[in-house]
Amino acid sequence: MNTLKTTVLLAALTGLLMAVGAFFGGTQGMMFMFVISILMNFGSYWFSDKIVLKMYGAQEVTPQDAPDLVRMVSGLAQKAKMPMPKVYIINTEVPNAFATGRDPEHGVVAVTTGIMRALNYEELEGVVAHELAHIKNRDTLISTIVASIAGVIAMIGSIAQWSAIFGLGRGDDEEGGIGGIVEFVFLVVVAPLTATLIQLGVSRSREYMADQTGGTMSGNPLALASALQKIEYYAKHRVMPSATPATSHLFIINPLSGAGGMLVSLFSTHPSTTDRVAKLEAQAKKMR
Repeated sequence: MNTLKTTVLLAALTGLLMAVGAFFGGTQGMMFMFVISILMNFGSYWFSDKIVLKMYGAQEVTPQDAPDLVRMVSGLAQKAKMPMPKVYIINTEVPNAFATGRDPEHGVVAVTTGIMRALNYEELEGVVAHELAHIKNRDTLISTIVASIAGVIAMIGSIAQWSAIFGLGRGDDEEGGIGGIVEFVFLVVVAPLTATLIQLGVSRSREYMADQTGGTMSGNPLALASALQKIEYYAKHRVMPSATPATSHLFIINPLSGAGGMLVSLFSTHPSTTDRVAKLEAQAKKMR
């Protein structure tokens, strides 16, 4: 199923870029953007994880740099019978974590310095298990590709807005006034909304599954539930530096939770923490 989703997302990226090319340069522009899209699809598959790690200034650590963390990741990976992922640390006081990598053989777990201070050992273990679950469930490739697509769509909307201000793009004499307005609305309104809906559809379902798998892997769903509540508290009071809407769905808790009101909550890439905690508590009861 994830292979099909990945194919559809890559096709969507190609179509959007070709639409932008047609808007600004007609047939020639569309063909030019088709070539660009092929290059971007290649980059999204092979390098999107590295791009995300670079965005957040994540640094790889060894057993000598962070012995307890690496030992924890290694132990859980062995328990889950999956390859040992690389371990990265993001230097920020805001507690959070994410996983990336195109497959389990190239998996990466990234945690912030803040989460290592805010959580106790069992809670951090639950978070790491959640992220390993994403890798094991092969969520990470589609998540990083979604991040790339969302970033491109956001760029498209920005370009369209500036083109309207300065009168760029195709003139009304080429396609007619109504056609130009429709294209403009698509680029500025529909495309970004589509990106958000893609993130919602991918992220919310996979978070529940990763919670369940992580709770089983760590053997302590209640510790993961407690960790989620703590991380959400910090996220609502401090926005993570460098956090972007395009990559917010990667994290265990939306790092932009405190950046908006009801509308942001409505279009959050994550299910409510209250619902996630309730499911973990139910899981703990079954395990007992």
